[in-house]
Amino acid sequence: MVKLYDSGAYLVNGNKLIADGADAAKEAAAAAGVSTVDKETAKEGTIAYGILKNHNTSGNMDKLKVKFDMLTSHDITFVGIIQTARASGLEKFPIPYVLTNCHNSLCAVGGTINEDDHMFGLSCAKKYGGVYVPPHQAVIHQFAREMLAGGGRMILGSDSHTRYGALGTMAMGEGGPELVKQLLNKTYDINRPDVVCIYLKGEVVPGVGPQDVALAIIGEVFDKGYVNNKVMEFVGPGVSSLSADFRIGVDVMTTETTCLSSIWRTDDKIKEFYEIHGRSGDYKELNPASVAYYDGVVEIDLSAIRPMIAMPFHPSNTYTIEEVNKNLKDVIHDCEERAKISLDGQVEYSLQDKIKDGKFRVEQGIIAGCAGGGFENICAAADILDGASIGCDEFTLSVYPASMPVYMELVKNGAAAKLMATGAVMKTAFCGPCFGAGDTPANNAFSIRHSTRNFPNREGSKLQSGQIASVALMDARSIAATAANGGVLTPATEVNAKFEAPKYFFDKTIYEKRVFDSKGVADPSVEIKFGPNIKDWPAMPALTDNMILKVVSEIHDPVTTTDELIPSGETSSYRSNPLGLAEFTLSRKDPEYVGKAKEVRAAEVAREEGKDPKSALAEIEGIWNKIVSEFDGVNTENTGIGSTIFAVKPGDGSAREQAASCQKVLGGWANIANEYATKRYRSNLINWGMLPLLIERGDLPFKKEDYIFIPDVRKAIENKQTDIKAYVVTDKDVREIGLKMGDLTDDERTIILKGCLINYYRG
Repeated sequence: MVKLYDSGAYLVNGNKLIADGADAAKEAAAAAGVSTVDKETAKEGTIAYGILKNHNTSGNMDKLKVKFDMLTSHDITFVGIIQTARASGLEKFPIPYVLTNCHNSLCAVGGTINEDDHMFGLSCAKKYGGVYVPPHQAVIHQFAREMLAGGGRMILGSDSHTRYGALGTMAMGEGGPELVKQLLNKTYDINRPDVVCIYLKGEVVPGVGPQDVALAIIGEVFDKGYVNNKVMEFVGPGVSSLSADFRIGVDVMTTETTCLSSIWRTDDKIKEFYEIHGRSGDYKELNPASVAYYDGVVEIDLSAIRPMIAMPFHPSNTYTIEEVNKNLKDVIHDCEERAKISLDGQVEYSLQDKIKDGKFRVEQGIIAGCAGGGFENICAAADILDGASIGCDEFTLSVYPASMPVYMELVKNGAAAKLMATGAVMKTAFCGPCFGAGDTPANNAFSIRHSTRNFPNREGSKLQSGQIASVALMDARSIAATAANGGVLTPATEVNAKFEAPKYFFDKTIYEKRVFDSKGVADPSVEIKFGPNIKDWPAMPALTDNMILKVVSEIHDPVTTTDELIPSGETSSYRSNPLGLAEFTLSRKDPEYVGKAKEVRAAEVAREEGKDPKSALAEIEGIWNKIVSEFDGVNTENTGIGSTIFAVKPGDGSAREQAASCQKVLGGWANIANEYATKRYRSNLINWGMLPLLIERGDLPFKKEDYIFIPDVRKAIENKQTDIKAYVVTDKDVREIGLKMGDLTDDERTIILKGCLINYYRG
């Protein structure tokens, strides 16, 4: 089904793979009908290389400085981004910037908070020359597919699922500060990424959908880190067997592999997509060169893919649905064991009550958002459910088309009516079910969703209130099959449905009537509308010469998601209020964190005000005295006091910058990790002036509540040191430990030295 190569490989004429080896270059040359093949030259033959080269401003393809064509943000990120950019000197959006309202669009939490954010966005689109998409019109990524993507373009978005590779657009999801850099005419600086070939062959069988293919890939590559921070390039003859909508559905889920970005070869089906959307001029045929070299290969036989399910609590926890049903007790036991780690034993977790008469029954189905809300997914679900009933018991089914144009076409062709006749509920474009702001299940309920993530509590339950629910990811087709079977877990390949595959007709008139488009013209006379919850970022001091860090949290899960660092759901209403949001930091993982971080922050505030730090934190007196006795020149003017957390592998999941900024607001100066799950989380730390420190795997030389002293930390950053000398300090002894710092660009070093990106741009 899915095969990973142990080496890189040459791709010849788009269809022949030759694994790297002693004679691979000669074999590739012979197959291509050329005299010689050079590996380094062949690396330049990938689609990704060409797009990156066209957007690189450094003149050095190993050290990229990328300028994007467009930016996108939604309503739980654009306020903070624009506030940061304003504080850094923003006068006009230099490139098209689209502000969508698809996350806090219900306006149901926090009084007028959400709608105040929307009015902020509309006024900023007018003032700075942007595009504003009102609530319920489209989820961020569907609007980008319909109106922004183009062959060979690059788009940067402040949402991790910014993926338009199927349409020939290399898109990346990053934390807000990276968008701020683009708004200030700066660049996105990275080393040239490796490119992994995703080679598709064969054709999918009826009942298999894009989520099935995506989950099969994620299940194979995630734990191995096979595509981590690399570009996934989809090629091979199997690509042409897939519709544009199908490719889009696979592509959006590449984020869950932890890759950097994705790109696909394009063909007449993608050309037709642009024609349908009235943008035929934006199509560009993209193919790798006659000989292209890839740094790895994921080979997928589409005909062998069967309906998949990602069981709680991660998209990589994958099985075929047939396997789950065949080995039900074993699979459930495995999930319950995994839950002990994910939930830290905070609540009792069991799936035993889901087994009834030897079958697995679920309580809820959701088809929604950028992954599930596509036209073909919903039409296929309607075909499966045609004439059926979802029943009048616990099971519910909600369907969210990804945009109003998609919704209108579903109404016109009758698919919406088919679904509503079953008892399913049709709702407007909204990302809430993906992050816990819509259709939150009952306690202990099990929800199957064609959405993007199924992390613990991401569906809206609260561990601190003793709640837990489960989300499993599935394709819309198998969700519909399960719904038609009264909530009994059922793969779509087991139903006898006639898939009508109606043609899609795109009508953009609703956008023309509702979307504000400045056409790139700024109006400086417009006054920005500020609601009472929209707050400025607090002042953040520059990095001091020396640093004292208290370890205030210690997380030993194999991976820590951004949801665990700063919860989603109801906290989204406070994304425009840095201090308010910070109160939720690590609330589901370590409820003591905020209080302990504030205690350390109080000592630092006292120091900044010229007072004795121990007047605010008595326990530091012995630590301070020991440091002063052991190290020359240490004083309250040159030695800062901050907090840090340790996590094995933090940062999987969302691009949200708040996972880092909330720690900084509370006085955090560093993270210490064995590795960082994603490039975007590490970048968020750096952009908020935090040290992304590393420590070798093994027994930790420190524990929660310990103090770590880093002498000459500022000098270490200035001198580009990778080995950072540090010490665990008690009032009785000092013990040296080894920390490391990964690669930093010159700008990243300066940002850390200045204390944050805002300070960097203020000068």
